[in-house]
Amino acid sequence: MTDSGAALRGLLIDLDGTLYNGRQMVDGADTLIHMLRARSARYLFVTNNSSASPETVADRLNAMGIPAEPQDVCTSAQAAASYIAERQKGARVFVVGEEGLRNALTDQGLQVVEDNPDIVVQGIDRSLTYDRLSTAVRHILGGAAYVLTNPDVLLPSDGELLPGAGTIAAMLRTATGVEPALIGKPSAILMNFALERLGLTAAETWVVGDNPATDIAAAQASGCYSALVLTGLATKDNYNRLLQAAGVIADAVFDDLHKLKLHVDDKLQRSIN
Repeated sequence: MTDSGAALRGLLIDLDGTLYNGRQMVDGADTLIHMLRARSARYLFVTNNSSASPETVADRLNAMGIPAEPQDVCTSAQAAASYIAERQKGARVFVVGEEGLRNALTDQGLQVVEDNPDIVVQGIDRSLTYDRLSTAVRHILGGAAYVLTNPDVLLPSDGELLPGAGTIAAMLRTATGVEPALIGKPSAILMNFALERLGLTAAETWVVGDNPATDIAAAQASGCYSALVLTGLATKDNYNRLLQAAGVIADAVFDDLHKLKLHVDDKLQRSIN
């Protein structure tokens, strides 16, 4: 483990595999968040999931015993909507995705349309049809820009793996030959959006997650300190191999959330003092 050079002031915390697995809270997730609240630390739950609204995510966390408010949640859908609105205010967008993505786009004043879009925005869409896929291809080939919320090929769901947003993106890439603007982890775009919401610099912020290819890579891309927890995808047996495969180095590795909590608590106290 290496130590962060700057004072720790905030955390960007992954969800699935880090704070919970499926519908089961990871041991210590509740006490970690209670400690952060007690220390008045700034943090956000940062997720590549584009389908759920912040309200839905917060409800899910609270139901598991992890305290959360909608304003604590930062999704790839919100970051995608902000990214588009900053570049083309009021843009016309065709959506391949679900309610959380549509709501995030309209919240930013973007127009969700079926015809003549400026941009095709794509996330996970569990009701995807061949006709909708064909329409997206037609729009992209016709000149619409292509924005992808997140590259996750597989989506964990109740103990099984289902096709994710990255699987749909593979079809659109193959059909159009167009590479999308990638918003979610491992891109720095989602992390920079979250940092702006926290009001902190990368040097003051830790990224906590269980996936070297997304969480740790995103931390590295954005210049944040990275803490890998062996609570989900990464385990004691495979984390070195996963780090090597992703081509990244974790600044710290913690066996569980209890050890992370102790270290973070110490760092926060020293930052305050």
